[in-house]
Amino acid sequence: MSDTKQSWPDLSGRMEADAHILAVRVYYEDTDFSGIVYHASYLRFMERGRSDLLRHCGVHHSELDEGRSGERLAFVVRHMDINFLKPARIDDVLEVRTRCSQVHGARLIMEQEIVRAGQVLITASVTAAVINPQGRPRRMPAELASRLGLVPEGKD
Repeated sequence: MSDTKQSWPDLSGRMEADAHILAVRVYYEDTDFSGIVYHASYLRFMERGRSDLLRHCGVHHSELDEGRSGERLAFVVRHMDINFLKPARIDDVLEVRTRCSQVHGARLIMEQEIVRAGQVLITASVTAAVINPQGRPRRMPAELASRLGLVPEGKD
């Protein structure tokens, strides 16, 4: 266990049931001139949620890049479907809720919500792809899918 993990055990969020929860505070830099969160800031919040879910499950981007799973791999976002329901504002504390819903071949589908005080502000479905250093899709290794609590489609 790293010193950071011991010093800040909740830095990368926590698991509740089948979802990862990451707290995010809205800062001035996240907002537009009116104090409302700029739409692109939500993308950064959701990226942190996805990265920290992977980290929480023992899947580290640096280890994938080093090839510790047998070959060098990376996750890239291929598609996002986002619904902006209500705005967040400066100083709000948000929860980014992320869960893996399925893996199929090289694709990993994650469902995300951004919530403030129990009220859903944003929903998103994100398709990520596993690629090799040449940018070609690679089937997700069964060991990685297992760490995420998923069974690759077509596998028992």
